[in-house]
Amino acid sequence: QVQLVESGGGSVQPGGSLRLSCAKSAYTNYHMGWFRQVPGKEREGVAVLYAGGFITYYADSVKGRFTISQDNAKNTVYLQMNSLTPEDTAMYYCAASTALSGTMWSMPRMYQYWGQGTQVTVSS
Repeated sequence: QVQLVESGGGSVQPGGSLRLSCAKSAYTNYHMGWFRQVPGKEREGVAVLYAGGFITYYADSVKGRFTISQDNAKNTVYLQMNSLTPEDTAMYYCAASTALSGTMWSMPRMYQYWGQGTQVTVSS
């Protein structure tokens, strides 16, 4: 079992950047994902970093702007977000999965562990 704690959210102007962090309570070899959700909408998969640290996938809406990475020494996963737009405004969640395959990485039900979320607001 692992606990996840997100941080790094906040308010930023369009075009700005933020880096979200997800601190894990212990080292794990789980697949790590970032999701986001706005009120009234389903939780959306943003990015995943497969165990091993070499394979990543991104939602089309964030490709080329967001980067997922990890620092095993710090048991932390990051989401670097650049060129932010108001459409990126959401609560962002970190999640861990013990097993993923194919295109299922973006399905919330595939993840067993979740953080409490951190709010990102993009507005002028």
